[in-house]
Amino acid sequence: MSAGRSAAAATQTTAAPAHHRPGGGFRNPWPGAEPHGFGSLLRWWRERWRNPPPPDPPPSRFPLATPAVARPRAAADRCAATWVGHSTLLLQVGGLNVLTDPVWSPRASPVSFAGPKRIVPAALPLEALPPIDLVLLSHNHYDHLDRTTVRRLAQAHPGARWVAPLGLAPTLRGWGVRQATEHDWWDVVPLADDVAACCVPAQHFSARGPTDRDATLWCGWTLRVGARCVLFAGDTALHPEFGRIAQRAGPFDLVLLPIGAYEPRWFMRAVHMNPDDALEAYQTLSAAQPRPPALLPIHWGTFKLTDEPLDEPPARLRALWRAAGLPEERLWVLRHGETREL
Repeated sequence: MSAGRSAAAATQTTAAPAHHRPGGGFRNPWPGAEPHGFGSLLRWWRERWRNPPPPDPPPSRFPLATPAVARPRAAADRCAATWVGHSTLLLQVGGLNVLTDPVWSPRASPVSFAGPKRIVPAALPLEALPPIDLVLLSHNHYDHLDRTTVRRLAQAHPGARWVAPLGLAPTLRGWGVRQATEHDWWDVVPLADDVAACCVPAQHFSARGPTDRDATLWCGWTLRVGARCVLFAGDTALHPEFGRIAQRAGPFDLVLLPIGAYEPRWFMRAVHMNPDDALEAYQTLSAAQPRPPALLPIHWGTFKLTDEPLDEPPARLRALWRAAGLPEERLWVLRHGETREL
């Protein structure tokens, strides 16, 4: 091999993945996937002032269900999900208790007196959780990563393992988490015998302030426990990798896909799925496996983040689901606090 070809091969071997930004930080590697900036945010605010969005339903439209949580753990052959609200779920699968993006605070904000306020309270008190074994984190936005919640969970469940995308482990350790690891897309994380998580791509962005935009990664997670497998897609727009996720990490029994915070579409398309996108992602995931998984829609009905009415996302998804002729029992639109089991 020539010296030139050797150098080229070495460069190819050490090249950073496409979602790693040159000079540090991260990016969405697909065409048209760049989120809008501050100028577009000002445009959105002007549009809202000129044409106010439709009103939201009263909180009574979102009745709480009584969680049916197994304590201290569910049987090894069970797979159940309890929706706490937004993207926070308690998964009880294969004898493990797993949380996704835990947020129990009354606001998704760096301060207690401003920012998006919970329309529906957390449907399962944090103090009522069973022993937590694992926490899956998707990214660092305030409606997905809450410092007060992390500190409370770290104190109440010190043995829990936390897995996060690149850049977040130091933050978690600083907030009291004892076992925190961070991972890149497609990393497989062995957790125990016959238990593994996989960090999978998502289309989004990260920031907790004006100076750290995209400094940490965003992701989804798959969790395989024995014969059961769950996909938690994180906070994401529709992207080209759902088919590869199914091929590499499936088949899935249950998929958790976001369906809310999507209007105005010109602004939110690059970072959030709407119900149409979620159905497309679900059908892509289902095409790669012999039996369609159950779909549990998340990221709606808890915090007012965008312009669509809070109760619109599940209604639109149900209509699309029926129009597509999909089996009703595979769509799990849960009430806050409701537990559903495979």
